[in-house]
Amino acid sequence: MQSQTINVDTLRTLIGLEVHYEGRRCKIIEILEDIPAVILQHHEQQTTIQADQHGEAHRKVPRTITLPVIDKDSGEFHPAFSDLNISHLL
Repeated sequence: MQSQTINVDTLRTLIGLEVHYEGRRCKIIEILEDIPAVILQHHEQQTTIQADQHGEAHRKVPRTITLPVIDKDSGEFHPAFSDLNISHLL
């Protein structure tokens, strides 16, 4: 199989896109360019307690997940990224 090449500008166009991951509704909120990876934020009521810069927990925030775009071993799209069914947009 041919390795995937990813254009960071194209990845940025995914920000704001609604996706389903592991049966939950999520939104792509950020792109990590150096990995590359997408950051998903759950839209459901599940939240985690976020610590401030001093390690003290003060607020609840939606859970986020970081998914790599490319599998390091094969050079193809990472299986978790492929599960989002958005690779056709790239």
